[in-house]
Amino acid sequence: MKSSTAAIPLEKLIEQLPEQFTVADRELVQRAYRVAEEAHREQKRNSGEPYINHCIAVASILSDLKVPPEVIAAGLLHDTVEDTPITLADIRRDFGDTIKILVDGVTKLTHLPRVSRGDQHPEKDEDGNNVEEKPIEPALLGRKEDIVSETLRKTFLAMGDDVRVILIKLADRLHNMRTLGHMPEYKRRRIAQETLDIFAPLANRLGIWQIKWELEDLGFRYVNPEKYKEIAELLTEKRPDREAQLETIKENLVKLLEKNNIRAEVSGRPKHIYSIFKKMQKKGKPFDMVRDVRAVRLIVPDMPSCYAALGVIHTTWRPIPGEFDDYIAAPKDNFYQSLHTAVIYDDKRPLEVQIRTSEMHLNAEYGIAAHWRYKEGTKHADKNYEQRINSLRTMMEWRSDVKDAAEFVESMRSDVFQDRVYIFTPRGDIIDLPAGCTPIDFAYHVHTDIGHCCRGARVNGKLVPLYQELKTGDQVEILTAKRGAPSRDWLNPNLGLVRTQRARSKIKVWFKKQEDEQNLAQGRDTLEKELQRLGLVDINFEKMARDLEFKTPDEMFISLGNGDLSVSKIIKQFSQHEEASDIFEVNPSSTPSTSTNAIEVVGLKGMLSSMARCCNPMPGDQVVGFITRGRGATIHRQDCPNILILQTKERERLLQVGWGHVERTYPVPIKIKAYDRQGLVSDISNLLADENINIADVKVNVNRSMADLRLVIEVKDLTQLSRILTRIENLPNVMEAHRINPG
Repeated sequence: MKSSTAAIPLEKLIEQLPEQFTVADRELVQRAYRVAEEAHREQKRNSGEPYINHCIAVASILSDLKVPPEVIAAGLLHDTVEDTPITLADIRRDFGDTIKILVDGVTKLTHLPRVSRGDQHPEKDEDGNNVEEKPIEPALLGRKEDIVSETLRKTFLAMGDDVRVILIKLADRLHNMRTLGHMPEYKRRRIAQETLDIFAPLANRLGIWQIKWELEDLGFRYVNPEKYKEIAELLTEKRPDREAQLETIKENLVKLLEKNNIRAEVSGRPKHIYSIFKKMQKKGKPFDMVRDVRAVRLIVPDMPSCYAALGVIHTTWRPIPGEFDDYIAAPKDNFYQSLHTAVIYDDKRPLEVQIRTSEMHLNAEYGIAAHWRYKEGTKHADKNYEQRINSLRTMMEWRSDVKDAAEFVESMRSDVFQDRVYIFTPRGDIIDLPAGCTPIDFAYHVHTDIGHCCRGARVNGKLVPLYQELKTGDQVEILTAKRGAPSRDWLNPNLGLVRTQRARSKIKVWFKKQEDEQNLAQGRDTLEKELQRLGLVDINFEKMARDLEFKTPDEMFISLGNGDLSVSKIIKQFSQHEEASDIFEVNPSSTPSTSTNAIEVVGLKGMLSSMARCCNPMPGDQVVGFITRGRGATIHRQDCPNILILQTKERERLLQVGWGHVERTYPVPIKIKAYDRQGLVSDISNLLADENINIADVKVNVNRSMADLRLVIEVKDLTQLSRILTRIENLPNVMEAHRINPG
């Protein structure tokens, strides 16, 4: 009976296989199905359906990409080694080396506990019985995050080795996202966020648009269900009108292009919910301001026709300034090519237009998988494929240098998944870098020695600080010293001087070449100065080293000296292992500092609010809001006498409110020594405001152009204090900033 249940989707899969598949190719897929069906016969997913249905769904997604038969067969078998008695030796015997390598690759990605897979069959105990999985205990959360990072690290490492493994992994993730509703709520949100952060950008980097957009919409659906539902409902309301308008627009475009002897296939371009949400965020506009943007796509025979069609459209309707992008002359880093423009249509409303050839469209929809769709195997297709693979490997050339899983995943987010900017060298060459990069990142990308010797930079002819973010179109000239060496400050994340892992890796390699004794002395000196600045005394370095998984303090100091370990990581680890009340020596009678950010006004998020002085509500009290005239809302206790009076007189001005997340802050006295200048105090207060730091007290004493500032600031933890002091010390004229030791 189970076989017949699963046989229906199998028939659809066989019908769906590419037309060019031979009889032998189809037989290979059917054999893989029979083995997988038998292996998973007794297994079910959380939804209760036979597990084999998941395998067929993965193979179906891969079939849509028109990948080779071996990849589809591996998709059917991808969970057999992990979840059934079948071994890699069995796979190799029955299906050969290629499929064995692919299944092994996917198995290695999922060999750790199932935190990255989003797996849909229930957890089992030692006897094989289903058990109910519970949310992670807070004490174990850090360890769970480490496992997630390590699993993702293995995924990325596999990407440069065999892209076919990643295609199977993406297909696996896509079907798991389609059926995520059967998972517990806390797992749904985590898996969905991971999909938005990692797997959708991974599909984008491989250029596979059709998988990217679906992963984004599904991830958004579970991460922000309220906003997803709101946009989806608004889109549904306007769909009939929008479709009718698009049909008219398409007819007019076809007639216009035919009149100008341009053959084109015109289609409406679907607007995806997540992309609409991102557009609303980017432009700071509500849905009403972006929903009316109609979008069409023109597929033309060749590249000259792309520009001819663009000329016709621009001469017929007025182009919108700043909305034209030529990704044909300058393709995106994932090899995407197309012309993008927007015009004011006949009805005085915007119309977005994409123009591309059929080959460009194939590459845009299927990305790196489009390589296999060139059945003729032309050199042009092979060249594109090699370029894509080399591009991925170049971006990840630092991957073997980073052993820490969390740092690796963060580096992937910054170097590989980040948006890109295109920077010009003085000679006019284009350098492709992640958004947010600095002149130092640019210098190391050009050449390692230029990075080491970098001492300054000119951007568009003007001297700029080394922490300045570069933007597309900037021309950068690096100023170098004859003999140079990187500064250890470049590795300090609080300063923001270096943003890419590629540059960080090269800087760390330089420091590793220094003698261990020098690194030991440098590391000890750096850490002791930071601890002294933070007012921490009598620190047990033995315990600190053990907490960071070093055998001895000397190993920790050497790692800090050569750049493998950062001071900020030590401080963060120390802060996690110590009670904040012990670090900051808070008076037992003190209470948490509660800002009005802790109040959530139902239905009116972001409204100005303040605590009522008549009843002084505290976290945990039952509270109610009252709308004042011109001062936002005041928050009262529900049993406040004033509120009891207002309930009868001005009931319509009362608001339902609740406590949000309350974070305790600790008052810390700090001292700042600086050369006095105009705007010094203003710069310090603006910096603290940017960090959402409250200043509880301030005293300023100026003597002979020297300024001595004593502040009491409220911080959450030691990590935040360290970052604040570092940023203050980097303000112009500031000599030092440190915590004042009690007593």
